[in-house]
Amino acid sequence: MKKKTITITMLLIWICVSIYAQTPTAEDILKNVDAVVNAPKDQDLKVKLILTDKKGKEKTREMSMLQKGSDKRMVKFLSPADQKGIAFLSLPDDVMYLYLPAFKKIRRIASHVKNTKFAGTDFTYEDMEAVRYSDKYEPEFLRKEDSLFVLQLIPKEGLKTDYSKLIMWIREDNFYIVKIEHYNKGDKLFKIMTRDKIEKIDEYWIARESKMQDLKAKHTTKMIFEEVKFDSGFSDDKFTKRNLKK
Repeated sequence: MKKKTITITMLLIWICVSIYAQTPTAEDILKNVDAVVNAPKDQDLKVKLILTDKKGKEKTREMSMLQKGSDKRMVKFLSPADQKGIAFLSLPDDVMYLYLPAFKKIRRIASHVKNTKFAGTDFTYEDMEAVRYSDKYEPEFLRKEDSLFVLQLIPKEGLKTDYSKLIMWIREDNFYIVKIEHYNKGDKLFKIMTRDKIEKIDEYWIARESKMQDLKAKHTTKMIFEEVKFDSGFSDDKFTKRNLKK
C-alpha cells in the first residue's frame, strides 16, 4: 500500500511539473504576441471605420493604413470630404506626426497629448502607433481562461502613457490578441478593445474587425479591414513627413 501511495504521489508531481513546464512565461507570451502581430514585412490595409454614439447614431469613414515592420505606420483618411487628407505617421522612439490639410501644416505630437482621441475616434494616437508591447510593458501572468492566456501589462519606467495598466486576453493556439482592457491613472477601467473575425491570410494572422469602446462616453469605433495585402516591399522612404501630404 505504501509503495502504491508513493507511486501515485510521484505521478501527480510529474504531471504538475509537466504542466508547469509547458506553460510559457508572461514574458514569452508577450514576445510571441509581438512576433505574430508584426510578422509581415509590411502591411497595406484599406479600413472602414464605423463610429457609433450613445444614441446609436453612426458615422462612416474610410482610411488607408500602411505599416513596415513593428515600428513604422502611416494612416490617411480617404473619406468623408471633411476628413480626407488627415494623415498620421508613427515612427520609432515614440515619434509621431499629424498632418491637417485644412492648415497645410505638419505638427509633431507631443508625448503629453498622445492619449487624446485620434480624429474623433475612440482610438488615441498611442493606440494607433505601431508598437511592440514587450518593449513598453512589464507583463504578469494572471490566469488561463479556457484557451486564452490573460496577462496584466504595467508600463515600464519612463514610458509616458495615461494607462496605468492593460489586461490582455491572448489566444493560446496562435498568440493573437482578442481583447484588451485599458485602465486610467485612477486604475479604473475606461476602454475595452475587442478583435473579431480572426483569420489567416497566407501565413499571417489578422483580425478583420477591431472595436474600441469608450465606457464613459458610451461611444464605439469599429475598424473593418476590407482589403489586406502583405509583403509589398515598401521602402523606408514611404514613411516620412514628406509623404504625409501626398
